[in-house]
Amino acid sequence: MTDEAATPEQPEEEIITEAAAAGPAGGQAPPSEEEMRAAYEAELKSLRVEDLVAQTVVSLLNLGARKAGLLPGSEDETDPVQVGIAIEGIRRLLPLIEPALGENAASIKDALAQLQIAFTKLTGDQGAPLAAEGSGEGGSAPPEGAAGSGEEPPAKPASGLWTPGP
Repeated sequence: MTDEAATPEQPEEEIITEAAAAGPAGGQAPPSEEEMRAAYEAELKSLRVEDLVAQTVVSLLNLGARKAGLLPGSEDETDPVQVGIAIEGIRRLLPLIEPALGENAASIKDALAQLQIAFTKLTGDQGAPLAAEGSGEGGSAPPEGAAGSGEEPPAKPASGLWTPGP
């Protein structure tokens, strides 16, 4: 080895210094407002509604998982109400984009099922979260009086929320 060989730190420091001196994008000036607006318009032209709905579903899955405490470090953020809203949003949006998702629909349905299981564990609720009242979509909650016990179900609370009986 010769004395002219550089130490590993020298090239790295030189690259960092050169990059800082060059400014953003390798010496190019930041885009003007007009250029940014044109780029935004071009993006909107290519964007499809199905793409945005799919992104929304994935965002709801991710946020729902966080609010269910399923993600590492999110255990203290649990909020069953938020999880229920996320589940209901996904349940309503998924049929709109399911054909466009193709094979990816199965993985989204699987993630939704995991979120629903987490919701059930959080709340102890055996029915569907925020079941669509009067929407014609049946949840997984059994109809009132279907338990077969012959007893009248307890009266619903004034809020309209189902609560487990004794």
